[in-house]
Amino acid sequence: MSASALKDLNISQSADLEKGKDNSVKFCVSKPVLNGSKCASKEENALSACPDTGANGNEAGTVDVEYIDSENLVDLPDVDATLSTLVKRLDSKDWVMTCEALNNVRQLAIYHKERLQELLEPLVPLIVKSVKNPRSAVCKTALMTCSDIFKAYGDLIVDSIDPLLVQLFLKASQDKRFVCEAAEAALISMTSWISPSVLLPRMQPYLKNRNPRIRAKASVCFSKSVPRLDVEGIKEYGMDKLIQIAATQLSDQLPESREAARNLALELQVFYEKSQASTSGENEGEPSASPDAESWESFCQSKLSALSAQAILRVTSTTPKEGAAVGC
Repeated sequence: MSASALKDLNISQSADLEKGKDNSVKFCVSKPVLNGSKCASKEENALSACPDTGANGNEAGTVDVEYIDSENLVDLPDVDATLSTLVKRLDSKDWVMTCEALNNVRQLAIYHKERLQELLEPLVPLIVKSVKNPRSAVCKTALMTCSDIFKAYGDLIVDSIDPLLVQLFLKASQDKRFVCEAAEAALISMTSWISPSVLLPRMQPYLKNRNPRIRAKASVCFSKSVPRLDVEGIKEYGMDKLIQIAATQLSDQLPESREAARNLALELQVFYEKSQASTSGENEGEPSASPDAESWESFCQSKLSALSAQAILRVTSTTPKEGAAVGC
């Protein structure tokens, strides 16, 4: 082969190679846009920016999912059409369609919560299913949906919350940071918008769960909800029951549980002493405690075992009261 012919062949092969590279790059960067709304952040759902090649030789493209903050969600153009297919799309095997449907639930909760309320019963199990989805994009979008639903419905959602609780506690303690953060935000929304008087009894069983991570997250949420009760609310729930919960969690396996128990104990001490002072003031016309008022130490000793009382008193006597939790 002549030198001229060899040079022409090399140039031709180089051109073909560059053309192939261009096509590959174009394929890699193509992606759908969910909902067409402004997004706050993105998470890449492929390990590589380039497509994987399956066993059959077909290429599978990467997909970027948009995570839309609540304040950036816009109203739906056709509410009736969205509602008519919502349940079916939430249960779809197409995960992109499921994410779109979850964002539609969020839009409805914000702009049309009365219309959405009629579908909450069948929707909640599907949202739970999405939270459990192994695909992180679906899971995170479902957790963001939980936050908006808690804010929209408050106490109205409490009868449907049990299947969600264990999943929220689990996701808030997992290793994937962006999923964990979304779960934490959902728990904060839950404790902020649902009345503690109805939420605390729902969370209490999880304080004894066999999974220490579930116990830890339940302890944190429990300790953040109690301060939202007033003195009468604490009396109604049972001051003795609350101090026993705090004492039990103080000896828990995880530091997160123990820290939540310390915060709870401090809050209870503040509430108890205010209650005693208020009662004395009503009886005597002054805010100071009467000689007959039971001290915090005596109260703990009367309601707890000697070791548990000692643990609670050690926390409340050595930790400044200003360190008590003040809610979410």
